[in-house]
Parts: sequence; structure tokens; C-alpha cells
Amino acid sequence: MLIRNSSNGFDHAVPSEITSPDIYRQRRRFIAHMASGVAGIALATWAQRDARASVHRPGKLAAMDAMPSNVAGAMVMDKVTPYTDASTYNNYYEFGTDKSDPARNAHTLVTNPWSVQIEGLVKKPGAIDLADLLKVAPMEERVYRMRCVEGWSMVVPWVGYSLSALIRRVEPLGSAKFIQFETLADRKVMPYLNSRVLDWPYAEGLRMDEAMHPLTLLTFGMYSEVLPKQNGAPVRLVVPWKYGFKNAKSLVRIRFTEQMPSTAWNKAAANEYGFFSNVNPNVDHPRWSQATERRLGEDGLFAKKRKTLMFNGYEAQVGQLYAGMDLSKNY
Repeated sequence: MLIRNSSNGFDHAVPSEITSPDIYRQRRRFIAHMASGVAGIALATWAQRDARASVHRPGKLAAMDAMPSNVAGAMVMDKVTPYTDASTYNNYYEFGTDKSDPARNAHTLVTNPWSVQIEGLVKKPGAIDLADLLKVAPMEERVYRMRCVEGWSMVVPWVGYSLSALIRRVEPLGSAKFIQFETLADRKVMPYLNSRVLDWPYAEGLRMDEAMHPLTLLTFGMYSEVLPKQNGAPVRLVVPWKYGFKNAKSLVRIRFTEQMPSTAWNKAAANEYGFFSNVNPNVDHPRWSQATERRLGEDGLFAKKRKTLMFNGYEAQVGQLYAGMDLSKNY
């Protein structure tokens, strides 16, 4: 179902057991498959869901060896959301504004070859291709809670490494205070770029200390598999204490700046989407409460909602980043 806000012209989508995947696989094979673009693609046919989306699943990668994370707070003991839910209920507006659109339409995304351009206030700017990007640091598996602004949450096992490893590699200048992340905007493969929902390309941003926090993940896989295209292949950002729209997909540019960068949703509706966008149940969205949530794949539409946790449950790990800030104004 879509709720249209006639005042600003953009849409919000509102909603949709578990076989745990074998996560212990060898990293070398994962890198080889990702870099060469020859990862075996297995098409799994699933029953028709409410979203009416079928899953193009990358398939198991024999031997990935992504070790469980030793980063404090990275591993969540909550029940993991089923893959079918996490991969068919997505916000990726370049492929459609309905939650089921990305799973239907993102097959057109071309992820090989791929590179990420490093720009701005760094000693080592330039393009980094995917093969080299995958080798920056050892891969880890991290089970994170994820919370979307519309009131739904999920628990996803992501595969990647702390973004801080890449940041250190490119050596930011002392004047770099923020990082802007820009995603692919290719009208040949992204049909909804012709819409006026947002100002394309999609851009997001973090303060430098947020980007350097060990929980901030540069992500290449999920559920021990290559990222599905609708989930942001081949590389995306995952910041688990922030609302989902901060987690930019299909990254092509990382820019280091002195001034706070513009972000897509903040430009579209600054009164609804602040730069920080931390999960804060005490600050309502102008059109709905953020105090509770439903867990995707677990809580039905008529099930009792669960209480939303401050910073999505990561307050002990990240709360100090915002000491002294008024989080009702810096939302």
C-alpha cells in the first residue's frame, strides 16, 4: 500500500521460518566470485507473496569464511528475519516505490565491472575497483537489527568489514569532517529515475566519527551470499543505529568534505528527515509515531507491536557520539 503525501509529492510504502544459513565459508572464494562476476546464480522459485515478488537469489557460495564479528555489540541474538522477507521487502526507489518493486525490477542492474570513486579531502583519491575493495580488510559476518522509518524492522546477517578500514586506507585530511555517499544513477537500468520522488543521484552522509565507528559496515553480502541486486549490490553501507534510508545502496562515490553534505531525503523533506536520522522512539515522524515497530517475517499486521529501542538497541555502543546534543532537534 502506498501513502501519498500530496504536500511534497513523494510516496512512502507501508508493509509484507527460519532456516539459518551456513555462514562459515572461505573468504577467498567469496572474493574471487564477487570480483569476477561469475558467482553462481541460482533462481529459487518461492510461493507468491503479498508483495507478488519472486527472488533471484545469488545462491550459496561454497567456502566463504566470513568470521563472526568480534566488534562489541555487532552480534544480535534476535531471531534472524527469513531471507525471502529481507530480499523482497525493500526500499530502492530507483527500481520503484512499492516495497515489492525492487525485487521485480532490479535484475537490470549491472554490477560487473564496478568501481567506487574516492573524492574530496583525502591524500589518496581515485577509483577503487571491486576486486581491490574486497581486499581492504577481512570479511566479518554481523547480525544487525535494522529499522525503517515506516515502522518495520528486521534482523539481517550482513557480510563486510568496518568502513573505517577503507577510510584509513585513503587517508583523510584533517579538514575532512563529513563523508557523502553517492549511489548509482543509470537511467538505462533504473526505470524510476524518471520520477520526481527524489533528486537523483541518491546521496547520504555521515559525520566522520559516525563513519569511523566500528559498527558502520561496508557491506558486500548477506546471509552468506552475494548481495541481491535489490538489496544494494555489489556494495552498500549499513549503519545499524540509524533509520534504513541512511544505508545507501550500490555505492559509486565516497566524498570527504569539511561541510555537512546534502542528503536525498533531507533535501526532499527537511522537516521529516534530518541529517542524523538516528533511531529515536521519543521523536515522532511528523505523520506517525516511531515508538513501536513490527518485526518483518515475525509480527503479523495484527500482532502486538514491539517497543522501539533507542539507537535501535545500540545505545551502549554509539550513545557517546551524541553526548550533549539535543536529539529532538538533531533528528
